[in-house]
Amino acid sequence: MQTPRPSPSAVNKARAQQQERAPGSWNKGRWMLVLLAFVCAAPVLASYFMYYVIKPTGGTTSYGALIEPQRPIPEQLVVTDEQGKPMPLSALRGKWLMVTVNSGDCDEKCVTRLFFMRQVRVLQSAERERVVNVWLRTDNKPVSSVIQTAYPQPDMRMLIADPKAVAAWLPAGADSKLTDHIFLVDPNGNLMMRFPKDPQPEKIKADLAKLLKWSRIG
Repeated sequence: MQTPRPSPSAVNKARAQQQERAPGSWNKGRWMLVLLAFVCAAPVLASYFMYYVIKPTGGTTSYGALIEPQRPIPEQLVVTDEQGKPMPLSALRGKWLMVTVNSGDCDEKCVTRLFFMRQVRVLQSAERERVVNVWLRTDNKPVSSVIQTAYPQPDMRMLIADPKAVAAWLPAGADSKLTDHIFLVDPNGNLMMRFPKDPQPEKIKADLAKLLKWSRIG
């Protein structure tokens, strides 16, 4: 028995219905792609929104003082590495940097800051490899063997830098000196935060942990 063929009018009607449905299906697919892209970008967007748009004041989430406007690492800021070779400080982009400044004869407060920086980094657990501690030394005095042993490379970089160039980039607080602070630089090379004089390491840890959680850069 031969199967009856559909009439030309039925075929035309089916084609018309398919054409009516096609634009809607295409629009739905396009919006799904947009939604997927937004979900993938959300962690990075959230971290920058929290720290660059919402201004932490008073009893809000940030312990460190936000630096505004952003101060990228100056391209002309050249430091001397541990092997005595010059390198631009901007070569360290790609990691979160905790930075402190002091002369080579590191006093008690300097040693305390180095200790705090090491502990804050270690306490980030699996995320600690995203963080590098940087001691910008403002002279070429030799570092004691005790400090070198306690803070080895590459977790702590001990770099000699011109104090005037460093002071032009890193701002001190209103009632403090440049050497009183620990600074935080994001993986894009932008100076982001300045932590208070005589800092509380548990609060630095909390700030850094939030940034590492919400941002996948670095």
